[in-house]
Amino acid sequence: IMKSPVHRCRDVEHGRGQSGAGVATSYLQAEQRIPISKDVITSSSASAMWFIRDACGIVCAVITWLLVFYAEFVVLFVMLLPSKNLTYSILNGTLFNSLAFLALSSHLRAMCTDPGAVPKGNATKEYIESLQLKPGQVVYKCPKCCSIKPDRAHHCSVCKRCIRKMDHHCPWVNNCVGENNQKYFVLFTMYIALISLHALIMVVFHFLNCFEEDWAKCSSFSPPATVILLILLCFEGLLFLIFTCVMFGTQVHSICTDETGIEQLKKEERRWAKKTKWMNMRAVFGHTFSLLWFSPFSTPDHGKAETYQYVV
Repeated sequence: IMKSPVHRCRDVEHGRGQSGAGVATSYLQAEQRIPISKDVITSSSASAMWFIRDACGIVCAVITWLLVFYAEFVVLFVMLLPSKNLTYSILNGTLFNSLAFLALSSHLRAMCTDPGAVPKGNATKEYIESLQLKPGQVVYKCPKCCSIKPDRAHHCSVCKRCIRKMDHHCPWVNNCVGENNQKYFVLFTMYIALISLHALIMVVFHFLNCFEEDWAKCSSFSPPATVILLILLCFEGLLFLIFTCVMFGTQVHSICTDETGIEQLKKEERRWAKKTKWMNMRAVFGHTFSLLWFSPFSTPDHGKAETYQYVV
């Protein structure tokens, strides 16, 4: 193992040549990319339950669920159940509950799905030799988790792992947003934005109806309690609508440009093939457009034959 003086200060392992001169010559060769099967860098626990034991993340995730439950309580018991219009209550109740269910399901999938963790501690001498690197070929070693670090992978200090195509670590889902769970994170932001917008619209209509009628008959709660509950819901809905819309927009832009948030922040040189926006969207949500794109229960096929590049 030796330090590379030119490549991002990461540990590297060179392929051994037949002679010392061969190694010296190959070290000076131009940068290459080494395609290696995805199976080489896929964690053996990829199909197992994934959960990050981070106190801050767990608290944020619990708060997220509590806020959704609060919105559910106000929508049902303050606005819909006391309503005299049965059709209005059934339609809006069904729509809101469906969106809330999809939002929480997406949150759960984003939180409990392996984001694309590289196997920890696999950068051993024996394993690197088993890759049968040619002279001049180099693999990078992460000094923090002692793993072979593929191109476009970054180390997360919270997850304590290198994550493939890591966009950022989100405390609200208590997980990194990476290659395997970006779809679920995008769906989570989309459905939260939709239920926030829906709740705000219902609050406006409820206020208008209560002003026209007697406040005492407008809700099963007292008028002051009703006003406080609606104002809090309005504040929550507006705050999360803005936040999730911004996050949804940045995620879609990141997918279309095929450039993660960390890559944009660090202004890293593009070392991967450029694809069309539609191809990038299909790579995240699935290869064929369908309603499954919007389902948190559908696991996208990221391409089993896909290869990752270990940069020389």
